[in-house]
Amino acid sequence: MLDLDLLTQLRGVFGSLETELTLRVHPSTHEKQAELVELATELASTSPKLRYELAGDAVDTVLLEVFKDGAATGIRFAGVPGGHEFTSLVLAVLNSDGKGKLPDAGLRARVRSLRGPAALRTFISLSCTNCPDVVQALNLIALDHPGISHEMIDGGLAPDAISALGVQAVPSVFLGDKLISVGKSSYGELLEILARELGTDAAAVAEQPPQNFDVVVLGAGPAGVAAAIYTARKGLKTAIVAEKMGGQVADTLGIENLIGTNYTEGPKLVVDLEKHARVYPIEILSHRRVESMELATPDAANGAKRLKLATGEVLLAPTVIIATGAKWRELGVPGEKQYLGRGVAFCPHCDGPFYKGRRVAVIGGGNSGVEAAIDLAGIASHVTLIEYADELKADAVLINNMRGRDNVTIISSARTTEVVGDDAKVTGLRYEDRRSGEIKSVDLDGVFVQIGLVPNSGAFRDLLKTNKFGEIIVDDKGRTSAPGVYAAGDVTTAPFKQIVIAMGSGATAALTAFEDHMRAG
Repeated sequence: MLDLDLLTQLRGVFGSLETELTLRVHPSTHEKQAELVELATELASTSPKLRYELAGDAVDTVLLEVFKDGAATGIRFAGVPGGHEFTSLVLAVLNSDGKGKLPDAGLRARVRSLRGPAALRTFISLSCTNCPDVVQALNLIALDHPGISHEMIDGGLAPDAISALGVQAVPSVFLGDKLISVGKSSYGELLEILARELGTDAAAVAEQPPQNFDVVVLGAGPAGVAAAIYTARKGLKTAIVAEKMGGQVADTLGIENLIGTNYTEGPKLVVDLEKHARVYPIEILSHRRVESMELATPDAANGAKRLKLATGEVLLAPTVIIATGAKWRELGVPGEKQYLGRGVAFCPHCDGPFYKGRRVAVIGGGNSGVEAAIDLAGIASHVTLIEYADELKADAVLINNMRGRDNVTIISSARTTEVVGDDAKVTGLRYEDRRSGEIKSVDLDGVFVQIGLVPNSGAFRDLLKTNKFGEIIVDDKGRTSAPGVYAAGDVTTAPFKQIVIAMGSGATAALTAFEDHMRAG
């Protein structure tokens, strides 16, 4: 099952294991059982500290659990973790041994404060690129909390559960039978969701004093990392606060316009960004979200701004560089939120396979919308692309490609007014014909929203000047309306949302901040 080169690599990866780890496969007569046994057996052969056993209660599907020193870790795989999920299994082994990239002490304390017990299940597709992030994050949470377990479930092997729970998008995370998260989520976002659902024991988290820095950079995409590297190189004590490394770049597959690099992919660029940042003494506080910022008062020491994070941590710094990027824009119509994960989706690549042979709509006629329609046309029985403007805004080559598909219908001059469903799932949508004013309906099984991005500026809009789109207004050197606060990248009014432009604007904001710092000093 695993080729010789991969087995050799795994021997190197697992060569440093220190504790006794067991891959326990439960007895089963399922057709995938032999495949799972083979996978577990081959993995166990790569280290004397790792073994395979067939034990436990019999199951209808297939099930693998990870044990450490004879005790369950809380990590379970209901399926054969191949494809993108193979990495999740490898990391589950390493993380169970206390190795790999683990959350810092502050986050782990936050996990231990959750009120258990809780049994979490994540339904995934082996072709989903977002699913492993959620699976790996919840596995880490299970490792740090003895009362929490997490089970990855291959949706393709659990049709009855998929039908009973109404799962129409992955990853879908359930607490019992309650859907608590759909789609892409970071470790920090999942931790916040669990805190809301389970509650926390505040006394379990030791209150920490504020941390002081010269510069705090908010965001770890191209703009944020560039800003942090430049301030660190100038000798300023710098921290990065971000929900995840890379920002939107992590969700970008092919990148062909980063000057000096013929071709790279988003996940690889994210690794390169973090690797470069860690060359310098930058404190990277990942899986964090800024809850509020207080600007300096006249009597504040060194003009420090106070940043409160959702984890409860407080950071103080005279200089803040906001590089929080943007997120998918929502339609804001009735039914959209109600049917999120039950027919409304934002990731065609991840959720498209659920709509094989079914009817879907794509909202948005820009490049992302047309690309989504092209991809979905190869899966769905029919694709309806709906565009508000009179003409599509995508590149001509993409439009021509889409028009060559027999199962794509294009409706322009249309304003989506409602996503329609039967309380369980999407059944269609309504739109207004902007030429006639007539309200029309389309029968559908799924709606993919592709209408652009909205800046992540909500935490700062009461403090800084923004435009009508919510973008932070900056001058040509990255200064905002507040002294000591700078902004860069997609969250700003800077034109053209491109990686190379974000990097340049991050560097500009950092150099401006240093220039202002020197003048003030």
